Amino acid sequence: MKEEQNHPSRELLHGEVHARPFVAMKAPENVSHIAMLCGENTAKEDLAHLAKLCERFGLTAPDKGNYFYADFGPFRLKWERHTEFCTYTFHVEPPSEQPFETTAIDRVPDNWLAKLPGECLVAIHVTLQTTDTRERANRDIAKILSSGEVIGSTMSGGARVWTDFHLHGDGYSRILVQDANLSPFQLGRLVQRLLEIETYRMMALLGLLPARETAPEISSVDHKLSKIISSLSDIKGVEEERQLLVKLTSLAGQMEQISARTDYRFSATRAYYALVLSRIQELREKRIEGLQTISEFMERRLTPANETCLSIAARKAKLSRRITRTSNLLRTGVDISLEEQNHSLLMSMDRRAALQLRLQQTVEGLSVAAISYYLVSLVGYGLEAVHSLGVAVDIEIAKGASIPFVILFVWLGTRAVRKSLLKDKPNRK
Repeated sequence: MKEEQNHPSRELLHGEVHARPFVAMKAPENVSHIAMLCGENTAKEDLAHLAKLCERFGLTAPDKGNYFYADFGPFRLKWERHTEFCTYTFHVEPPSEQPFETTAIDRVPDNWLAKLPGECLVAIHVTLQTTDTRERANRDIAKILSSGEVIGSTMSGGARVWTDFHLHGDGYSRILVQDANLSPFQLGRLVQRLLEIETYRMMALLGLLPARETAPEISSVDHKLSKIISSLSDIKGVEEERQLLVKLTSLAGQMEQISARTDYRFSATRAYYALVLSRIQELREKRIEGLQTISEFMERRLTPANETCLSIAARKAKLSRRITRTSNLLRTGVDISLEEQNHSLLMSMDRRAALQLRLQQTVEGLSVAAISYYLVSLVGYGLEAVHSLGVAVDIEIAKGASIPFVILFVWLGTRAVRKSLLKDKPNRK
């Protein structure tokens, strides 16, 4: 295959499936995971802050890309940039087998952590333990997690996972993983899925707050629209219709503002929720007696939040369509009223045109009489001049005899002029 035959983005697209590889892990190991909500346009700031950490430990920092993994000595770091957030996952070998007694984040410089770009949305400590032949009692797991509520299950490959989805005193949630002789990459995939479930869960829940905030606004718009619709049958005149159209335009503007604030967030919620379900399905959970599985917990706690967002989004879209239909209905009424007014105006213009025509005909008759009078007078002056020359002419009889001919001549001339004007009128530009 020649180089010029390749698509310009072929290598980029081909490498996308390998862009975020799993990190091999081996128990015992501690993992600390942080997700910072930083927006879509902070790539330079994120890379610059990562470069400061690399410089401190004498490593080469990346100047671009969305993935970075390196061994810093005291810890290993995997950095990933997503559309709206960045994740920092730190790995260390624990100095003791006591879960959560020490964490990976303890070895990361505090002054560097304090200046992470963005806002912290997710913080998790994960402890990986080696295979334990003893059957851990649920009460023992509750003591380790320092929580009264424990969620757990046996995952694909036999590993056991326990968590509580609670924030503890240090601001981190906790996940305990008991290895079942999984390969390093199997264990890495398992931990990665667990971290993604919690990260995507929190990202999906970001849509719940705007959903709750906009619900009263949507209810208010719905109430106002209902009042407008109920008053449609009582409209009297075009002015009232125009006033209602102004109100509808205001409501439509409100809905557009709500859409601008929430559409992206609701779409993201649907996408993140789908990712959570996908990652849970990949776990292939089996129940631990007496404990709620992760899938059951998410179905009970996350699904209602997602349904709330979907409901508000659907209600908003339906209300926008109702406003559009009502506006179209009112505009139709206004158009009909305007057409009736235009019809009345045209009828009035027709009556005026007919009156002008009759008036024109009257004036035309008077004009013929006046012109004929003056022409007959001219004929009389001409006859008097002839009589003065000695020609025997009865002036009065001649003038009387010329009257019909003069009137006919003037009438034919006026008619010819009118026809000529009417014929030339359509050709005017």
